Amino acid sequence: MKVPAPTVSIIIPFYNEEENVESVLQETRAANPDAEIVAVNDGSQDATESLIRKFPDVRLISFETNLGQSAALYAGLNAARGELCVLMDGDGQSHPGDIPALVRLAAHHDVVCGYRVDRKDSWRVRAASRIANKIRRAVTGDGIRDAGCTLKVMRRAHVRYLIPFNQMQCYMVAMLRRAKLRIKEAPVRHRARRFGRSNYTIGGRALHGIRDLFGIHWLLARQIAWPQEINLCRQQSRKDVTTWEI
Repeated sequence: MKVPAPTVSIIIPFYNEEENVESVLQETRAANPDAEIVAVNDGSQDATESLIRKFPDVRLISFETNLGQSAALYAGLNAARGELCVLMDGDGQSHPGDIPALVRLAAHHDVVCGYRVDRKDSWRVRAASRIANKIRRAVTGDGIRDAGCTLKVMRRAHVRYLIPFNQMQCYMVAMLRRAKLRIKEAPVRHRARRFGRSNYTIGGRALHGIRDLFGIHWLLARQIAWPQEINLCRQQSRKDVTTWEI
């Protein structure tokens, strides 16, 4: 008997999160009992992978080496079977209980982006985030207030509009807006990290961000804006011919 595809797939990247992985997966499943959960082990050097394997209803993708959050999210998006794909962090700072409300909004929008209210980060991180968001909006025109919030919902059919590169998650909405998709923002809760430590630093983000802004500015100017009506995968009976139907 063929198992029906899930409506929602939740993609969670983990890197050295052995102290958080069990609670994150348990809470995510409790809040979203019918969703497919895709956990991506991004080359962790601790017990993260073995702890994920304790959850038989969670699909595991495991990298041999650390490739970064963007690679983990992109791999999860391509492996997902649900019509709607939810992206969230694996550090426990996202609240899985916010996902059902975002999914409901996706019934009328192509992309739903969470923005964090009452953030639990330090004042330095919050200040740096405000500056980075202001500069990013000015350069990319994506119009969203909190690109650093991973919690988003998008349709699996629109993954084709994304071009994978490091820090893609900060600029993916700009690429999706370029495709003229309907984008909605919604408030989500934010929690302090209970265990482990962040793999990012303010200085490192700033240096990479400056370089990324030059790259994304060029990319958006040159990106092909595929009409949504084009089916890029429609094959004719001949194997050597591919047609794009409008």
